[in-house]
Amino acid sequence: MRDDDVDPVLQAAVTAFGFVYIHPLQDGNGRLHRCLVHHVLAERKFSPPGMVFPVSSVMLDRIDDYRATLQSHSAPLMAYIDWRPSPCRNVEILNDTGDLYRYFVCTDAATFLYQRVQRTVEHDLPREIDYLRRHDEARRAIMDTVEMPDRLADDLLMFIRQNNGALPRKRREREFEKLTDQEITRVEAIIQDIFDGFA
Repeated sequence: MRDDDVDPVLQAAVTAFGFVYIHPLQDGNGRLHRCLVHHVLAERKFSPPGMVFPVSSVMLDRIDDYRATLQSHSAPLMAYIDWRPSPCRNVEILNDTGDLYRYFVCTDAATFLYQRVQRTVEHDLPREIDYLRRHDEARRAIMDTVEMPDRLADDLLMFIRQNNGALPRKRREREFEKLTDQEITRVEAIIQDIFDGFA
């Protein structure tokens, strides 16, 4: 598909959903399926080099649509598959099912993946870029206010954001006991200001 210049999203859909329909592993098929989406999009340079295109998290965010897409191909085939439970809590297939999967129609899978890619490009990536910009700005402002290691500044930023703009009392008494009340008030104000309006 790569050599024939098939659209990268369509190639990812065919590869990943084709794999998960075969379901060759006892565990981990779904994770590997989503990894294949990432792999194909990266290999085809659909996503920027060195960046993980977060489409799999968007897929899981719409878990009901994801399940419906998976079942749109596999559920109708169940009537043609003879199987029985195996002793190791799996299933044993009793008839030849190769033709059921060899030429699957992946319209639903491709449509679902295109929608998730569109959501990623239009919503998730801009939001992530906005968050990273704000995070870096807040970290610089914290370091201009109080000198501390980067990791500690990141923790301070995280704790304040998780606690609606205020450093939790336990954190104030532990990791950040050396900070003065004035420094904490200033850092809280910096973070609240920089992240104002971020949803």
